[in-house]
Amino acid sequence: MEKHVVSIVKYKEPLESVRAAIGLASGFGKLKPDAKVFIKPNVVYWNRLVPFPKWGMVTTSRVMEDTIKLLAERGVKDITIGEGILTYDPKDKETPADAWEKLGYNTLAKRHGIKIVNLFERPYKKVDIGCDFPANVSADAVNADFLINVPVLKTHSQTMVSLGIKNLKGLLDMATRKKFHSADPGKDLHSNIAKLGSKLKPALTIIDGIYSLERGPAMNGSAHRKDILVASTDVLSADIVGTKLLGLDPKSVPHLVYAAKNQSRSADLSDVKVIGENIESLASHHNWEFQYNDAGDLPLPFYKQGMKGIKYRKYDDTMCMFCSDITAIILNGIKLAWDGKPFDDVEVLTGKVMTPTVGMKKTILVGECIFNANKNHPAIKEAIPIKGCPPSKESLKEALQKAGINLPDVFYNNLDKGAGIFMGRYRDKPEFEEGFNRVI
Repeated sequence: MEKHVVSIVKYKEPLESVRAAIGLASGFGKLKPDAKVFIKPNVVYWNRLVPFPKWGMVTTSRVMEDTIKLLAERGVKDITIGEGILTYDPKDKETPADAWEKLGYNTLAKRHGIKIVNLFERPYKKVDIGCDFPANVSADAVNADFLINVPVLKTHSQTMVSLGIKNLKGLLDMATRKKFHSADPGKDLHSNIAKLGSKLKPALTIIDGIYSLERGPAMNGSAHRKDILVASTDVLSADIVGTKLLGLDPKSVPHLVYAAKNQSRSADLSDVKVIGENIESLASHHNWEFQYNDAGDLPLPFYKQGMKGIKYRKYDDTMCMFCSDITAIILNGIKLAWDGKPFDDVEVLTGKVMTPTVGMKKTILVGECIFNANKNHPAIKEAIPIKGCPPSKESLKEALQKAGINLPDVFYNNLDKGAGIFMGRYRDKPEFEEGFNRVI
């Protein structure tokens, strides 16, 4: 049986480390100089208002620049970098533009004649990837001759890992992304993501592990300097190796198990050949989920602090990215508002399938999905919706105040600057270098 080759290389120097990773995997073996190349990095989120903690969250500019230089060496001229960065306002063009500038993509465009596109401003093409609904996929990616997928080495609080297959979700329009978080058994987030790996196969996957992220995908995860590069022409094999480098068992990752089954394979190394560095010598365990109490109704740090009078159920897979973002804000608000006295029997529900607990006085419903599912539930004494899809930050203040979670105006006035708080964890640590996300 012919095995899928995956290379593992320690990052040591610009250009040559990426060259080695691609070379060992024969990553450019089928690349023609006249190919139309599309590169999909991982820029899941951006914040133009604060010095953003990029490490482990976004693909490093170092790996992007080196990849483009290597393409140029082979005579490739038609290169596009494309990403759909999440913003609350779909008309927000300033945030993606800020990311392209600060990550150095604009410099790369001028230097190498490449194109940089915000996928939300570009056309989508309906593609049958095997879901119950047609997926709207970036036409730029679908029409490319050679798709290069450049995810980050990270764990994910819902999908366990976010590597090559998961990164392809960023090629979808917003409506399709939301549909992926289905509440239907057997047609859930994991099975939907798995179909991406079978139907939208990239020609080359390069996992950027210069920095890894624990409990990702967002800024409240913890970044680590790892200096690891993984490359393969088979995205599932790259993800199996990446998962093992994160100290996790690929057979425990639902979407990898689904993806392997879709291809009549096993989610292990049985048909994978690793070249280069040894997995065991580089692997380190990365936690993926946020811990809750045994009842699953309060984050463990809150429980240990003795917080009373509030239930905040553990998130599930039906919660989409926007609700996840505002959930982090609400949790931070609860933490700041708690003064040692019990809250007034408040419960917070998220996602699509949670139901209220009998006896609670106030029920906060985060987003349209959970509101529509529970707005007439007899167990709710006072429903407090955070309206909108995505949930409106404007209604957040009113909802928390109604629930008796009182916070100063400065909290609400600085919601968009909250990401800057996480920068402090990495300040003055020499291993967290801004240079990896700059193009000089």
